[in-house]
Amino acid sequence: MCSSICLSQRCNVKDQITLLRIKTSLGNPSVLSSWTSNSDCCNWRHVECDLYNDRIKSLTIFSGNISATIPDTIGNLPYLDTLILRKLTNLTGQIPPIITKLTRLKTLTISWTNLSGPIPSFLSQLKSLTTLDLSYNTFNGSIPPELAMLPNLESLHLDRNALTGSIPDSFGNFTGKVPAIYLSHNMLNGTIPKSLAQVNFTLLDLSRNKLQGELSVFFGRNKTIERVDFSRNMFEFNFSRINEFPSSLSVLDLNHNSIYGSLPETLTGLELQALNVSYNRLCGEIPVGGRLQNYDNTAYFHNRCLCGFPLQACF
Repeated sequence: MCSSICLSQRCNVKDQITLLRIKTSLGNPSVLSSWTSNSDCCNWRHVECDLYNDRIKSLTIFSGNISATIPDTIGNLPYLDTLILRKLTNLTGQIPPIITKLTRLKTLTISWTNLSGPIPSFLSQLKSLTTLDLSYNTFNGSIPPELAMLPNLESLHLDRNALTGSIPDSFGNFTGKVPAIYLSHNMLNGTIPKSLAQVNFTLLDLSRNKLQGELSVFFGRNKTIERVDFSRNMFEFNFSRINEFPSSLSVLDLNHNSIYGSLPETLTGLELQALNVSYNRLCGEIPVGGRLQNYDNTAYFHNRCLCGFPLQACF
């Protein structure tokens, strides 16, 4: 029976029933204690109602003691545009297919949980997504190439998982924007797809994987890349052959690879905020100019025969 609260509450009754079922499926955790049947769900913690139609538009559950899987009931919130499940270390299982019903979803964050299994290709059906953050989980398997079909994606976080295989060739053919991509701390291998030369990235973090080959596809006068971290991989190429860098480049981290040759003179023309080429096989004198002498020796040390300030003088 509907109590008097139904007459005054903003929250849609169907949404309220759905949220209460979600709470039950999650084991009635204390973090959702404000979710009660005799109160307006637009006033509950961790949810937000749309100002225009009073439907649930945002569900954010953070740092709760929840031992459960993501309930299928979550697919019954048709106006949801933000779903964040973060720092729920006992949240297990896989991403349920029912999530594809959330066609208005712009932000999907499932981070710092114990979700496992493959990253599902059906996420490519969420065409409104601008942010997909699946970092700090235990996802394994390969990266679904279908993620390049997300036309509005602005940032893709797949870092800190157990992903294997290579970077999909499709990442050189994003159907819309080219997102900032974070793939660090996985077990990715193989060479960089040549198709990536076709797109302009702004931020790319491939650090701490087992990637090989060379990186020239990301550099050039007409590129727009700003921040790159390729550290702690197995890249091996002649750095001196890359003689053009985009003026937009501000962060370049190449440490702990097998890069050889000399540092290109054109690095002196960049307004670099951060640079690290340590633990490679570089030789020759550090070019003088720009900001290359602003860093301490840790940015350059443990190379084969690199010299010049801030390292020892060349002889």
